[in-house]
Formats: sequence, C-alpha cells, structure tokens
Amino acid sequence: MGYLYLAIAIVAEVFATTALKFTTGDGNKVVPYAIVGVGYILAFAMLAQSLAKGVPLGIAYAIWAGVGVVLVVVISWLLFKESLTWTQIAGMALVILGVGLLELGGKH
Repeated sequence: MGYLYLAIAIVAEVFATTALKFTTGDGNKVVPYAIVGVGYILAFAMLAQSLAKGVPLGIAYAIWAGVGVVLVVVISWLLFKESLTWTQIAGMALVILGVGLLELGGKH
C-alpha cells in the first residue's frame, strides 16, 4: 500500500511541475497556480502516507525524485517540444539504474 501512495505522490508532483510551465506568459494564471499548489500539497501528503506505511525514506525519495525527473523530461519533450538528446536519454537511463540499485540494495 505504501508504494501505491508513492505512485500517487509522483503523479501529483509531475502534474504540478508540468503546470508550472503554464504560469508563464500571457493569460489567466490563477488556474495553473491552483493546480501547482494542490498538486504539491497532494504530493507531500501522499509521500508522508507512503512513509507511514513503511516505505523507507531514502528509497521513497529516490524513487519519487528519479521517476519524477524522467517523467517531467519526457512530458516536456512531448507536450512542449523541448529538446531531448541522446546524452539526456543516457542520463535518464542512469537515473533509473541508480534508483533501481538503491531499491535492490535496501533491506526488505
């Protein structure tokens, strides 16, 4: 159950971070800022629930940060047409590998 809360935390954080892009430029910024605020509050609340259900802090944070970074990069590439180089793809692979190694090395 702890990892389900962690997954919700990751989705909320990625959604909020993506919404930050819409707070720039012209137009109404109230809705994007509201999404950012609610998303981050939900993300931290779900991370806390994940920890309360027994997911170790170091593992939870590594998964949250690593998966979040990779998802934001992919979403930025797909949605905002930002660049994605082979070097960046290699970096994302290393992030995933690093998070995987942290998980494998932890006591269960």
